[in-house]
Amino acid sequence: MNMTLKLTVGGQGLYDITHKVSDCVQSSGVIEGLVTLFIRHTSASLLIQENADPSVQRDLEAWLNRLVPEDDGLYTHTLEGPDDMPAHIKSALTACSLSLPLNDGSLMLGTWQGIYLWEHRHHRGDREVVVSVLSSR
Repeated sequence: MNMTLKLTVGGQGLYDITHKVSDCVQSSGVIEGLVTLFIRHTSASLLIQENADPSVQRDLEAWLNRLVPEDDGLYTHTLEGPDDMPAHIKSALTACSLSLPLNDGSLMLGTWQGIYLWEHRHHRGDREVVVSVLSSR
């Protein structure tokens, strides 16, 4: 079963989508299997990360922004703004898809794990994540 989550983001940052993905899983009726997520964009990514301490997300963002700065003189793809090429690089360094096991109708995430959409652009906008729930039975 495939579903598409339509998400609105307010700019750069990590957006917890765990509950929205869980809702898709519940509506699928699948009890045991595999959930795959795929983001349909080249300037945002997906991440499984700690969901207890928000300083983890701030540190990840600060580290990646330092690693891939805006306004680097080496960039030639600059027509869409100073954050666009860095967003493509950040997306290439992170993940566009995730796979999670499903057991007893629930995602098998660890206690402190959450699923995040990582927006790499400054602009506000809509993003799409395809959620595919596959039954092992």
